[in-house]
Amino acid sequence: MLLIPAIDLKDGQCVRLKQGNIDQVTVFSEDPAAMARHWVNSGARRLHVVDLNGAFSGKPRNKQAIHSILTEVSDEIPVQLGGGIRDLNTIERYLDDGVSYVIIGTAAVKNPGLLQDACSAFSGHIVVGLDAKDGKVAIDGWSKLTGHQAIDLARKFEHYGVTEIIYTDIGRDGMLQGINMEATVSLAEAVKIPVIASGGLSNLTDINTLCAAENNGIMGVICGRAIYSGALDFTAAQNLADSLREFSA
Repeated sequence: MLLIPAIDLKDGQCVRLKQGNIDQVTVFSEDPAAMARHWVNSGARRLHVVDLNGAFSGKPRNKQAIHSILTEVSDEIPVQLGGGIRDLNTIERYLDDGVSYVIIGTAAVKNPGLLQDACSAFSGHIVVGLDAKDGKVAIDGWSKLTGHQAIDLARKFEHYGVTEIIYTDIGRDGMLQGINMEATVSLAEAVKIPVIASGGLSNLTDINTLCAAENNGIMGVICGRAIYSGALDFTAAQNLADSLREFSA
């Protein structure tokens, strides 16, 4: 089980939102590169970076902060990046800059042709972010709820050739209420590609639960507010996940 620290960027700062609400912001660091270094030093094997301004505006907005993170750690661990990615040129530029996986969310729903082209042009580097509430997918920085069922889109995008799917329960994100395991496992079992859980991770009990579902297709979990608030010790959590994997093997 891969634990992936999240670095959410707003106005160049590392922040966390509650349920994706741009008006409910907690600033955790004014130095995103230093935060990236902290997580690498704590044992992270991948980072999850989101341009929140970009997610809401539809175009990249935190270029300097993203560049600083990539300069600091991209030679050591993979960095996955999402937020405001709406065209192939942006994808290509990010990959050239050192991003390992580009996350397409809103654009995948609004413009599936772009996703198909991206999977063809950048095979192995395209991840889809499905953000859902009560099973329905949300777009535009979670501000609009669509009529699309997450599982239906997951199957469709798997056929396009995406590498992984990040499934976020936006009703739980930033709330420390635990992962929505039922919905996440259902989606993971519906596809053959790996799924990364997101939204609500709160404690070591969640890590145990996730590890028990690893054989269902859940390969990792994004860690947000819990590791920033101190509710969850990242290093201890990753060590626990590793030990559970060794035990099950």
